[in-house]
Amino acid sequence: EVQLVESGGGLVQTGGSLTLSCAASGFRVDDYAIGWFRQRPGKEREGISCMMMSSDGRDGASYYDDSVQGRFTISRDNAKNTVYLRMNSLKPEDTAVYYCAASPHGCYPYDIWGQGTQVTVSS
Repeated sequence: EVQLVESGGGLVQTGGSLTLSCAASGFRVDDYAIGWFRQRPGKEREGISCMMMSSDGRDGASYYDDSVQGRFTISRDNAKNTVYLRMNSLKPEDTAVYYCAASPHGCYPYDIWGQGTQVTVSS
């Protein structure tokens, strides 16, 4: 079965850090672009980061939205078939449900979605 499962969300104080995991099954994460999205309360879902596929075993090119640039880092562990989102210097406005998604085309459009994990940043 092809699926993505996010984990690692939780409650953290302003300025804290969390690492989200996106575990894939049924396909190889390095064959797909993997994106991270979030949906803040009352807002539409927005893309915040994406890592392109690669064939040399190293991380693919990565991209970030301005709102998280310099604070969030996307990475990939091919042996674990998992993509991570390291989130530092968290702010209350980062509170959202975070989703990962996979695409064989590039950083758009996405074919496979996870169920989401809640991140809450307290002030």
